[in-house]
Amino acid sequence: MTAPDPLKPLRSTKVEALTEAEAAAEHAALADAIRGHDALYYREDAPVVSDAEYDALRRRYEDIEARFPGLKGEDSLTEQVGAAPVEKFGKVVHGVPMLSLANAFSDAEVEEFVARVRRFLNLKDTDEVAFTCEPKIDGLSCSLRYEAGRLQVAATRGDGQVGEDVTQNVRTIAEIPARVAAADFPEVIDIRGEVYMAAADFAALNARQAQAGEKVFANPRNAAAGSLRQLDPAITASRPLKFFAYAWGEASSLPADTQHAVVEAFARWGFPTNPLTIRATDAAGLIAHYRKIEEERALLGYDIDGVVYKVDRLDLQRRLGFVSRAPRWALAHKFPAQQATTVLDEIEIQVGRTGALTPVAKLRPVTVGGVVVSSATLHNEDEIARKDIRVGDTVVVQRAGDVIPQVVRVLTDHRPAGAEPYRFPHTCPACGSHAVREVDPKTGKEDVVRRCTGGLICPAQMVERLRHFVSRNAFDIEGLGEKQVAALYEWGLVKSPADIFTLAARNAASLQRLENREGWGKTSATNLFAAIEGRRKVSVDRFVFALGIRHVGETNAKRLMRHYSTVEALRDGALSAVMPGEEHPKGNEGWAELTGIDGIGDVVAEAVVDFFAEPRNQEVVAALLGEVEPQPMEQVAAESPVAGKTVVFTGALERMTRDEAKAMAERLGAKVAGSVSAKTDLVVAGPGAGSKLEKARGLGVEVISEEEWFERVG
Repeated sequence: MTAPDPLKPLRSTKVEALTEAEAAAEHAALADAIRGHDALYYREDAPVVSDAEYDALRRRYEDIEARFPGLKGEDSLTEQVGAAPVEKFGKVVHGVPMLSLANAFSDAEVEEFVARVRRFLNLKDTDEVAFTCEPKIDGLSCSLRYEAGRLQVAATRGDGQVGEDVTQNVRTIAEIPARVAAADFPEVIDIRGEVYMAAADFAALNARQAQAGEKVFANPRNAAAGSLRQLDPAITASRPLKFFAYAWGEASSLPADTQHAVVEAFARWGFPTNPLTIRATDAAGLIAHYRKIEEERALLGYDIDGVVYKVDRLDLQRRLGFVSRAPRWALAHKFPAQQATTVLDEIEIQVGRTGALTPVAKLRPVTVGGVVVSSATLHNEDEIARKDIRVGDTVVVQRAGDVIPQVVRVLTDHRPAGAEPYRFPHTCPACGSHAVREVDPKTGKEDVVRRCTGGLICPAQMVERLRHFVSRNAFDIEGLGEKQVAALYEWGLVKSPADIFTLAARNAASLQRLENREGWGKTSATNLFAAIEGRRKVSVDRFVFALGIRHVGETNAKRLMRHYSTVEALRDGALSAVMPGEEHPKGNEGWAELTGIDGIGDVVAEAVVDFFAEPRNQEVVAALLGEVEPQPMEQVAAESPVAGKTVVFTGALERMTRDEAKAMAERLGAKVAGSVSAKTDLVVAGPGAGSKLEKARGLGVEVISEEEWFERVG
């Protein structure tokens, strides 16, 4: 898999000052970037951005969703972890999801975390709450399932719900017990931790790789991940992998009722645990241990990128529950970024799937924190101008992990004579089309991104559009990876989505068949044609998502097709919203219907209208519908008695706090609303319920007590 475009910068505009249209556009762009980087990090073990850049993207994305809740859909990245497992490994469904952690970058955020925990639990000033504090190992997360004392299955994190089966490879790691005979070892338990490689072992491995003429690894994390995810367990066995246990998933029983004591039991059972783990009862204690570990970091002999804090009592962890993709009871306190100085030799412009022109700095190779880097993101033309970055400048670059850094600032004292300010191109380097910055019609503000207007004639965009079309969450055609799509396009065999489905017939009539081309054979070609044939029927939301309409991701595709049901109806609805002489149609019934769909605002509606109003796009869709048959969307199965229902809590709750009630309902698949409306399914009323209770009765909404709520959800 090739790297996605380097990250765009966080906009100078504060989230609080964004308009809804600006927020929607940036939210969609951030989602695209984050998904690409998740795939590179979790699936390919080949990240291309720093931890700091990635974390900043995530935080910006989450802040935008917090201010504009309507942008948060069922496939929101705040609800997802990692990336889907690679097909070459078997899949393992985690009994308990392997979630990510919220991040902190300052002492103040740690203090707020402790205060937030206390507020949520409604603790008094005299009530003590203890936390564990442990190094955050920079390796590959792994879950080890034991049944009757024997290791049965080992899996990577994957996307948090489904991981990759690496059982045979894990069995080669000497530090991981194949069998545990302790009397208090649970009948079933998933031991979780991190597979890593020590610094000395990493250096020795790279020396052997270089001597044998093999690929050397960029850093210990990539070496550990690459070693664990080998198809041949013998290769894994030859690599010096280690393991630290620090958590668990599904368990039939536990040996203690605190995090610290359970991890101590891990050590007693024979699992390696980190000796730097301690308990603390306040933020000051956590921060003090963070400082101690930070000072000792270079002497540990293995890579860490921060410190993790967890509420110690397991009953309090259960009460705190989870928010989005992370537990409320844990926090990762990350270390600051590392920096180095080098020379910027060239600025390269890359063109993305949506036509975005993104500048990348080509650097004289420099070692930053033990990793040699030669490229850095420059984000966009505004950032280049703001920092006054010029070719030939000496620049400070920064990284916080094992990946491409960002340019922090220019050392103007070292600027060569005659260095000219950089002129950002106004034409696309891929097709020569005019490149423009879109203007928001509501605010008059220019977008930070300059985009190619070439659309379907731009080779850079066309290949990326086809890649998107066949991707996992779109048509998911096995055998059509990025290299294959690029090759088929270069050979002129596939120039549009419909061409994919006529490929087999054209190949049979061709003098130069696919199976005779470089990189192909009879078996691979036959398998590809069979895979294409098997995808002539896909759910209609996948079909719409695959079209690559701006701002229409998986969630918005589902929203649109739940309403319109068919592609033809969506097309007709979009075309009916077009007002003669109006560039951005508003006011007629078609427009009202489109924007009346829950979660679909003006920005998305305009993108849909613009897409179907373009005759060439209509031709593409019509040709595609001549080859495939979109299927009705599948209904989501209920997971609990309240799954899919909108619930309102009102009055004084006696058995749980309001935050706990909301967390419980969301955990059971319900949507919690703050006010009662005709869309409300259930009102849980405690003593003192007032106007909300009256409104619910007036609307005929079902009302139950807190005790009845517990009976209903079990």
